[in-house]
Amino acid sequence: MDIPSLINTLVTITLVEMMVAIGLRVTVAELLVVTRNWALVARGILANYLCVPSVTVALLLLFDASPMVAAGFVILAACPGAPYGPPFTAIAKGDVAVAVGLMVLLAGSSAVVAPLLLGGLLPWRSEGESMAIDATKIVVTLLLTQLLPLCVGVVMRHSWPKLADRLQGPATLLSKLLNLAAVGLILVVQFPLLISIRPVAFAGMLALLVASWAIGWLLGGRDLGVRTTMMLTTSLRNVAVGLVIATGSFAGTATVTAVAAYGLISLLGTLAMAMILARISHQL
Repeated sequence: MDIPSLINTLVTITLVEMMVAIGLRVTVAELLVVTRNWALVARGILANYLCVPSVTVALLLLFDASPMVAAGFVILAACPGAPYGPPFTAIAKGDVAVAVGLMVLLAGSSAVVAPLLLGGLLPWRSEGESMAIDATKIVVTLLLTQLLPLCVGVVMRHSWPKLADRLQGPATLLSKLLNLAAVGLILVVQFPLLISIRPVAFAGMLALLVASWAIGWLLGGRDLGVRTTMMLTTSLRNVAVGLVIATGSFAGTATVTAVAAYGLISLLGTLAMAMILARISHQL
């Protein structure tokens, strides 16, 4: 098995296991908290499927990103619902129940919405590069690797809660280990490309992260806890899903590097923001 195939296999296994682990700790009641609040659902969809992709495209134009790098950022912009939303929300003293509901809603819907967004956005910056994606293949892949495992975990939690409780700890630990292994392998393989990233590119990534925070905050509503939750959830993109798409369609290119690089920056940056919000909350 060559390196690109190994990376694709590892990130796929990581995504499947991670979705099951998420489902094991999600109750139906937590999901209903969000699905019954149509205004919140509408704001979450607006923030994650319209505002973040729009800002991403605008920044890519501003910084004149190359086609393959742009593809990586567009892929992440189309993939919300990161599993780090709830734990980061807990750190920031936000509304964890809303974070869980938004995460599941966005992670599940992205299996269908992401291919549609990518089909419309990727050709825009192709400049002669092959940006063709098999939308049907991506939908099937994400349904099998994301939505189905998530449903399996939720059903287990609902039907066999004691078993889910016992499995939750080991499943979460395994998710962390698989994520470290996948990101570590990608960083090692893509290291020459990573060190060649210009400072202006890092400035662009930071600008995108700050813009994502602002979008989530402004669309979070009046409740401080929900606003905090929306801010963190919107800034965290689903890197595992992004890597599945990138390694499946653009293996061995700068697209994979872009996904890994911004995924790491957004993760660390949002963790730092969650800690800052927690300190502010403590002082209020």
